Amino acid sequence: MTPVSANLDATRCPLCGQANRCAMEIERETGVRQGPCWCMQVDFDADLLARIPEPARDRSCVCATCARGEPAA
Repeated sequence: MTPVSANLDATRCPLCGQANRCAMEIERETGVRQGPCWCMQVDFDADLLARIPEPARDRSCVCATCARGEPAA
């Protein structure tokens, strides 16, 4: 079972459920301007992107830990 539910939380990684720390989502939620998000400087592996559940695609960011291929804490 994946961490994705009917109530998708865009601040959580769709793969592990941990906070994704997406600057774009933080800015959207708080209205406070953020610097560029870490994810804008990363090339995501196609296999990683394929693991994102369909309901979360283009709606929730992968966290840096999953992007690096490390197991979640």
